[in-house]
Amino acid sequence: MVDVIGGPSLPQERKLVTSIPGPKSQELLARKNAAVAAGVGVALPVSIVAAGGGVMVDADGNSLVDLGSGIAVTGVGNAAPAVVEAVTNQVQQFTHTCFTVTPYEGYVEVAEKLNAVTPGDHEKRSALFNSGAEAVENAIKIARHFTKKNAVVVFDHAYHGRTNLTMGMTAKNMPYKDGFGPFAPEVYRVPTSYPYRDGMTGAEAAANTISAIEKQVGANNLAAIIIEPIQGEGGFIAPAEGFLPALQEWSTKNNVVFILDEVQTGFARTGDLFAANFEGVVPDLVTTAKGIAGGLPLSAVTGRAEIMDSAHAGGLGGTYTGSPISCAAALATIETYEKENLTERAREIGAIITEFFTELQKTDDRIGDIRGRGAMQAVELVESGSTKPNPALTSALAKFAGENGVILLTCGTYGNVVRFLPPLSISDELLRDGLSVVAEGLKANA
Repeated sequence: MVDVIGGPSLPQERKLVTSIPGPKSQELLARKNAAVAAGVGVALPVSIVAAGGGVMVDADGNSLVDLGSGIAVTGVGNAAPAVVEAVTNQVQQFTHTCFTVTPYEGYVEVAEKLNAVTPGDHEKRSALFNSGAEAVENAIKIARHFTKKNAVVVFDHAYHGRTNLTMGMTAKNMPYKDGFGPFAPEVYRVPTSYPYRDGMTGAEAAANTISAIEKQVGANNLAAIIIEPIQGEGGFIAPAEGFLPALQEWSTKNNVVFILDEVQTGFARTGDLFAANFEGVVPDLVTTAKGIAGGLPLSAVTGRAEIMDSAHAGGLGGTYTGSPISCAAALATIETYEKENLTERAREIGAIITEFFTELQKTDDRIGDIRGRGAMQAVELVESGSTKPNPALTSALAKFAGENGVILLTCGTYGNVVRFLPPLSISDELLRDGLSVVAEGLKANA
């Protein structure tokens, strides 16, 4: 037994005592199918009862290596001690008032912290919400109100959420959009930078994008450009150097609000507190969620004071936005990132993953591309001898990993990307063990 950052004392090892899923997990799955709407799917049908460090333990006693972090949420680990203490203390004080009825200090403290740590040294304001999609919707609301313009530009391979507006902003049809339309108007999609597939420099890709915006939308109609600094669900696509700065520069010149969606990339995940910092990009607005509060629901829009303050009183908010419990968790979570130097840990994790697959790629040309930053890494799988996407191998690999005790997530517009999002509390030994299972899966599906 070892004490780990991120939860109770759990053996940090992969251990299978039943097949996956085991009988108790299968019982829960049967109950799920009888009680939960069919549209709520699961990637791996195991019933989790404990988690910490880099493992998740199911009801059957299996210990699985966590390479997903609940989709980049539990960066500090599951049930991180500081988060547990902060949440416990807050629950004992009060659970809810609704900040827009009677405010409380925790909300203000989180806003102050976000204003301090997000990119740029300009005067900022923040507003808190519940989910990444809700933050994105509100960022668009704010940008439209400020500019008095309506159009919004989004990108190929983008993912921004599952609400009506954010579905329209999301590129991938299945499973996110199919049959759920019509979607909100005035959303325009343009090309992005995808170095593995387009072969363009950042400057070339930006010129292509800006040309499309000017010809198809027009700067005079455009309220905002919103982009993920590394596209998440679209395939962990990191744009070529220079692409994001060029878009920011064009936006500033044309009175267009430049929004970075850092819902998945934010909070140490990429090896910096925010992915924008790698090229010194300073967005007008930034949306955050996922890793912000150690697993509790919280999101935010942070940005230039003059833009954020343009919305009228009562125009922003919601019953549960900025929950006092989530705010307590967020303050403890951000403190943990800083105290434990988890940005550096993310870089160490990224180096291990990159080295592992770079070596493997020498003997397996189905590993088409290895990309990402920090502990947000991906492998794009292709047909041997080509760049044709290989979704069948990707699906088989995720299935093999799950059956052998590794939680592995996939993504990508073409369904051919394996993504690695381990908690930053994972040990090197456990990470390498999880990666070895992935390598075994590639061999088994040769």
